[in-house]
Amino acid sequence: MRSDDPRPHIARLRASGMSTQTILARLTLEGWAATDVMDAIKSSTPLYASGAVSEMPTPIEAPTPSGRSWTPILASALVFAAAGFGYAAFTFYEPPAVYSISVPAYGATSSPIAYGASPSLADPDYYKRVKSQFITDRATFIDADLTSMKLRVFSDGDLALEVNILAKGKIGSWWETPVGIYKVETKEKNHFSSFGSVNMPYSLDFNGNFFIHGWPTYEDGTPVSSSYSGGCIRLSTEDAARVYELVRVGIPVLVYNSADIRDAYTYSVKGPTTSAKEYVVADIKNGTVLMYKDADGVLPIASISKLITALVVIEHFNLDRSITISNSAKLHTTIPRLKEGEQYTVHDLLILMLTESSNQAAEAFADTTGRGRFIELMNQKAIAIGMKHTSFGDASGLSAANVSTPEDMFTLLKYIYENRRFVLDITSDSLRSDAYGDTVFRRLDNFNFVKSVSNRFVGGKIGRTDEARETYAGVFMLNTETGERPIAVIALGSADVQADIRTLLRSTATLYTLR
Repeated sequence: MRSDDPRPHIARLRASGMSTQTILARLTLEGWAATDVMDAIKSSTPLYASGAVSEMPTPIEAPTPSGRSWTPILASALVFAAAGFGYAAFTFYEPPAVYSISVPAYGATSSPIAYGASPSLADPDYYKRVKSQFITDRATFIDADLTSMKLRVFSDGDLALEVNILAKGKIGSWWETPVGIYKVETKEKNHFSSFGSVNMPYSLDFNGNFFIHGWPTYEDGTPVSSSYSGGCIRLSTEDAARVYELVRVGIPVLVYNSADIRDAYTYSVKGPTTSAKEYVVADIKNGTVLMYKDADGVLPIASISKLITALVVIEHFNLDRSITISNSAKLHTTIPRLKEGEQYTVHDLLILMLTESSNQAAEAFADTTGRGRFIELMNQKAIAIGMKHTSFGDASGLSAANVSTPEDMFTLLKYIYENRRFVLDITSDSLRSDAYGDTVFRRLDNFNFVKSVSNRFVGGKIGRTDEARETYAGVFMLNTETGERPIAVIALGSADVQADIRTLLRSTATLYTLR
């Protein structure tokens, strides 16, 4: 727990216009006790009187020599060690290393490296197989073991350096460090993160907003909290310098964190009759299928697509950033709220998209990067997390080209439950202590709830189009003799998906509830 005075940080956050509730949430995440923050808020004198804060000019985005765009976010004073939105005092440019290594596929034959998030690397045995293949192929690579908190650099297959990892992203938070196979995108001797207003020495960007770097400091040289990481892999500055000198742009970065130990809880399979063409009910933790019907058939999924849209937004957008609504975002949506020319933060649009299923919000995200590029990122994300029979044609789910299977939908829900739980929290209105403050939208209608069920709803997404009929993918809690267990319930091609989900939940409770 931090013991330094939080009042200078409170003053900066107040100057940016943040509410007391948001300041409390952010500084608590950064390592101060909530009581200490509240005492400091009560005792400190605001630097600006209410209503006296002048409007900050909108920063201009300018491309760096590497072609990347860095947008200073002037309103944020929270230290996000993961924040890649800034600029570099010095960036290392050299021809990147190019690799054609084949890695063992999860439970199958080998295949070329697919860079990106890879939940299968949470399996200790698979992680060892991949690492062993890298060593056998005499690769130069970084091995970041978030379980043992060790970072190793291998040169031509031999261990060249091992150092301690001092901090990583908090599991289940917005800034959890992602497991997967990545590559070093840039080397920067001093990356300045305007998202957190900190200097990050000897930074190696390996996944958008995620870096390996030395100990970050504020602009006045004060070190940040030792108990907090915004998702980056933090080393001591001395160790970061040693790693920096050994690696090249383009080398693979293997990020591993072990999953929960597989338990021995077992079920038998039996399912009821529903109007849905396909469905699956399965245990999130151990993968046991409780009941199913044509679980591998490919069908349109409608607005369930927005779960992948949310993952892309979280990994590639600054949630404090403002987006201007364009004319192309004028799509049919159940409750139209957005008008051309209006500005909203990414965070507000994310809440709107996941609760009211706003097609306008989803399309606004796609417009920001370019529609083609955004859809490409969605398809890449689906492949990275193991969705083998899923593809997307738009960000909202209106397109009949957005297709998947119940099995792939289970893979998606399991990934979100284990790696991005707050996405489910948003869909179920259960997000607490949101570090981005309250949304500007009031009295949102949440369409994701299933009426007349007793199971606790963890989160999920409902959808409907003419081509897809009605669809649903959600996580509920099942009471058993050993306590609550999270189960995924997926139904595609339904004539009445609310009735089908009720039927599946009640049948599951009848067959498997043991208390």
